[in-house]
Amino acid sequence: MHKPELISGDLPVTHPAATTIADSLLQAAHQSNAIGAPGRPWLSHGALRQLIADTAAGINAMGIGRGDRIAIVLPNGPEMATSFLAVACRATAAPLNPAYNEREFGFYLDDLHAKALIVPAGGATPARAAADSLGIPVIELLSGQGPAGHFVLRADVSGQDAPARTGMAEADDIALILHTSGTTARPKIVPLTHANVTASARRIGATLRLDQHDVCLNIMPLFHIHGLIAALLASLTAGAAVCCAPGLNAFRFFTWFAETRPTWFTAVPTMHQTLLELVPRFQDRLAQNRLRFIRSSSASLPPSVMRDLEIAFGVPVIEAYGMTEAAHQMASNPLPPHGGSRAPSGSPPVRRSP
Repeated sequence: MHKPELISGDLPVTHPAATTIADSLLQAAHQSNAIGAPGRPWLSHGALRQLIADTAAGINAMGIGRGDRIAIVLPNGPEMATSFLAVACRATAAPLNPAYNEREFGFYLDDLHAKALIVPAGGATPARAAADSLGIPVIELLSGQGPAGHFVLRADVSGQDAPARTGMAEADDIALILHTSGTTARPKIVPLTHANVTASARRIGATLRLDQHDVCLNIMPLFHIHGLIAALLASLTAGAAVCCAPGLNAFRFFTWFAETRPTWFTAVPTMHQTLLELVPRFQDRLAQNRLRFIRSSSASLPPSVMRDLEIAFGVPVIEAYGMTEAAHQMASNPLPPHGGSRAPSGSPPVRRSP
């Protein structure tokens, strides 16, 4: 079966059951917003597709191809989002928590059998030190002052052999590798195929009725399944936009909220509780919001917190259950009018303003 090429420009809408990340990103109009960040210009869907195509070719030139595992250690933000997408479309992405120490990085890089490590350009870091000790090549990511998420990769590719498998990844290729938490045993590798993650992204998008008008304000870490699939990939698969904040800063959240005017955001219960405590200080920032809903996942949300969130933000709260091994979402309560929250007061109507 013929597959559309990953190129820039206006692209036809593909079949809704696209089974690779590259194909799932062909849904949106070329000029529509894709990736943003507070205080930075938006990267369009067309520019994102071109960035992925350019990066994929560069990765092959470094001797890395389909099935090769690339660890990514970057701060939360738009470049973390776009580098994950670019790597996954041509190889296998393995995002790691930037807060790990050198010993922890050594364990994860060795366990992954990483072919390379992507880190920010310049400076010594625990991740770089661990890669050096294991003889793993380091690829530096350079981001400029252009649109959010735009980057170039720099590495010494002299003497690299051609990759064993070139071309864009296919449905059964591993797109993403994460580890279980390891709270009761040694962390275990969880490999997720393109078919896995794209199916999950479509299901989440259908549950939340995402479309090209939506904007997600992402405060979830992008080395975790929740942020990667629910916030990032589900949005882009639906042709929507994602503003990638540098993580949760509860005070700055309300400034980002007013600047971005998101239609939804997703977080874990502890984040929601932190935001609730500050809502009375930032009523002016919430007055003109265009939220449709708030999503919670990764832990059980207390009913009282759900109720208070709905009252504070004036929209329904949707709770989902998921796990890494299932590519995130396994179950979710639906948006009104087909369902609602457990909040005793009931759910206010879904709204969206221009």
